[in-house]
Amino acid sequence: MCVARVRSDAATARGQLQRAERRAHAQVDPLCRALTSRELQAASPGESSAVVRARVLAARARQRNRGCLNALLPPSQLDECCALDRAGRRLVADAVDRGGMSARAVHRAMRVARTIADLAGEERTSVRALAEAVQFQGYETRRIVR
Repeated sequence: MCVARVRSDAATARGQLQRAERRAHAQVDPLCRALTSRELQAASPGESSAVVRARVLAARARQRNRGCLNALLPPSQLDECCALDRAGRRLVADAVDRGGMSARAVHRAMRVARTIADLAGEERTSVRALAEAVQFQGYETRRIVR
Protein backbone atom coordinates (compact mmCIF):
# COMPACT_ATOMS: atom_id res chain seq x y z
CA MET A 1 0.00 0.00 0.00
CA CYS A 2 1.40 3.40 -0.88
CA VAL A 3 2.19 6.03 1.77
CA ALA A 4 -0.33 8.50 0.34
CA ARG A 5 -3.13 5.93 0.71
CA VAL A 6 -2.17 5.20 4.35
CA ARG A 7 -2.13 8.91 5.15
CA SER A 8 -5.50 9.36 3.46
CA ASP A 9 -6.99 6.43 5.43
CA ALA A 10 -5.59 7.82 8.69
CA ALA A 11 -7.00 11.28 7.97
CA THR A 12 -10.41 9.77 7.16
CA ALA A 13 -10.42 7.74 10.39
CA ARG A 14 -9.33 10.78 12.42
CA GLY A 15 -12.13 12.85 10.86
CA GLN A 16 -14.70 10.16 11.63
CA LEU A 17 -13.55 9.99 15.26
CA GLN A 18 -13.69 13.76 15.61
CA ARG A 19 -17.23 13.89 14.15
CA ALA A 20 -18.39 11.10 16.47
CA GLU A 21 -16.81 12.86 19.44
CA ARG A 22 -18.58 16.14 18.59
CA ARG A 23 -21.93 14.32 18.36
CA ALA A 24 -21.38 12.55 21.70
CA HIS A 25 -20.07 15.72 23.36
CA ALA A 26 -23.02 17.83 22.18
CA GLN A 27 -25.45 15.19 23.38
CA VAL A 28 -23.95 14.87 26.88
CA ASP A 29 -23.10 18.49 27.68
CA PRO A 30 -26.63 19.51 28.78
CA LEU A 31 -26.47 16.81 31.47
CA CYS A 32 -22.97 17.53 32.78
CA ARG A 33 -21.94 21.08 31.97
CA ALA A 34 -18.24 21.82 32.42
CA LEU A 35 -17.28 24.68 34.72
CA THR A 36 -16.10 27.93 33.20
CA SER A 37 -12.69 29.22 34.22
CA ARG A 38 -14.38 31.90 36.37
CA GLU A 39 -16.51 29.29 38.17
CA LEU A 40 -13.49 27.07 38.69
CA GLN A 41 -11.41 29.89 40.18
CA ALA A 42 -14.28 30.97 42.46
CA ALA A 43 -14.91 27.45 43.73
CA SER A 44 -14.43 26.71 47.41
CA PRO A 45 -11.72 24.29 48.52
CA GLY A 46 -12.52 20.64 47.94
CA GLU A 47 -12.69 17.77 50.37
CA SER A 48 -9.72 16.79 52.49
CA SER A 49 -7.72 13.74 51.54
CA ALA A 50 -8.98 11.92 54.64
CA VAL A 51 -12.62 12.42 53.60
CA VAL A 52 -11.91 11.27 50.04
CA ARG A 53 -10.00 8.24 51.34
CA ALA A 54 -12.94 7.25 53.53
CA ARG A 55 -15.32 7.51 50.57
CA VAL A 56 -13.01 5.43 48.36
CA LEU A 57 -12.66 2.74 51.04
CA ALA A 58 -16.45 2.64 51.49
CA ALA A 59 -16.94 2.36 47.71
CA ARG A 60 -14.42 -0.50 47.52
CA ALA A 61 -16.21 -2.26 50.39
CA ARG A 62 -19.54 -1.96 48.50
CA GLN A 63 -17.90 -3.47 45.43
CA ARG A 64 -16.41 -6.35 47.41
CA ASN A 65 -19.81 -7.00 49.03
CA ARG A 66 -21.26 -7.36 45.52
CA GLY A 67 -18.55 -9.95 44.86
CA CYS A 68 -16.39 -8.13 42.31
CA LEU A 69 -14.60 -4.83 41.86
CA ASN A 70 -16.29 -2.68 39.21
CA ALA A 71 -13.20 -2.64 36.99
CA LEU A 72 -13.30 -6.44 36.83
CA LEU A 73 -17.03 -6.85 36.19
CA PRO A 74 -17.58 -9.11 33.18
CA PRO A 75 -20.11 -7.88 30.61
CA SER A 76 -22.51 -10.62 31.69
CA GLN A 77 -22.81 -9.02 35.18
CA LEU A 78 -23.05 -5.39 34.06
CA ASP A 79 -26.83 -5.47 33.61
CA GLU A 80 -27.24 -6.79 37.14
CA CYS A 81 -24.75 -4.49 38.90
CA CYS A 82 -25.35 -1.41 36.75
CA ALA A 83 -29.08 -1.70 36.08
CA LEU A 84 -30.13 1.35 34.06
CA ASP A 85 -33.47 3.05 34.19
CA ARG A 86 -35.28 4.29 31.09
CA ALA A 87 -33.32 7.56 30.94
CA GLY A 88 -30.04 5.67 31.29
CA ARG A 89 -30.93 3.28 28.48
CA ARG A 90 -31.87 6.25 26.30
CA LEU A 91 -28.53 7.94 27.07
CA VAL A 92 -26.64 4.76 26.09
CA ALA A 93 -28.70 4.43 22.91
CA ASP A 94 -27.89 8.04 21.95
CA ALA A 95 -24.19 7.54 22.71
CA VAL A 96 -24.14 4.48 20.45
CA ASP A 97 -26.44 5.68 17.66
CA ARG A 98 -25.42 9.32 17.44
CA GLY A 99 -22.03 9.33 19.14
CA GLY A 100 -20.64 6.17 17.57
CA MET A 101 -19.77 4.57 20.91
CA SER A 102 -18.80 0.90 20.67
CA ALA A 103 -20.14 -1.87 22.89
CA ARG A 104 -16.77 -2.05 24.64
CA ALA A 105 -16.85 1.70 25.32
CA VAL A 106 -20.41 1.42 26.68
CA HIS A 107 -19.33 -1.37 29.04
CA ARG A 108 -16.37 0.71 30.19
CA ALA A 109 -18.64 3.71 30.78
CA MET A 110 -21.10 1.54 32.75
CA ARG A 111 -18.28 0.31 35.02
CA VAL A 112 -17.14 3.90 35.59
CA ALA A 113 -20.75 4.99 36.24
CA ARG A 114 -21.14 2.22 38.83
CA THR A 115 -17.95 3.47 40.52
CA ILE A 116 -19.25 7.06 40.51
CA ALA A 117 -22.49 5.83 42.10
CA ASP A 118 -20.51 3.84 44.70
CA LEU A 119 -18.47 6.92 45.59
CA ALA A 120 -21.71 8.88 46.03
CA GLY A 121 -23.16 6.10 48.21
CA GLU A 122 -25.95 5.38 45.72
CA GLU A 123 -27.52 1.93 45.48
CA ARG A 124 -28.50 2.34 41.82
CA THR A 125 -26.49 3.68 38.91
CA SER A 126 -28.13 7.04 38.19
CA VAL A 127 -28.39 8.71 34.80
CA ARG A 128 -26.22 11.49 36.28
CA ALA A 129 -23.43 9.00 37.02
CA LEU A 130 -23.82 7.46 33.57
CA ALA A 131 -23.72 10.86 31.85
CA GLU A 132 -20.55 11.74 33.75
CA ALA A 133 -18.97 8.42 32.73
CA VAL A 134 -19.96 8.91 29.07
CA GLN A 135 -18.43 12.38 29.18
CA PHE A 136 -15.19 10.91 30.56
CA GLN A 137 -15.24 8.41 27.70
CA GLY A 138 -15.52 11.30 25.23
CA TYR A 139 -12.60 13.02 26.92
CA GLU A 140 -10.47 9.87 26.61
CA THR A 141 -11.35 9.64 22.90
CA ARG A 142 -10.32 13.27 22.33
CA ARG A 143 -7.09 12.77 24.25
CA ILE A 144 -6.12 9.71 22.18
CA VAL A 145 -6.98 11.31 18.81
CA ARG A 146 -4.81 14.36 19.36
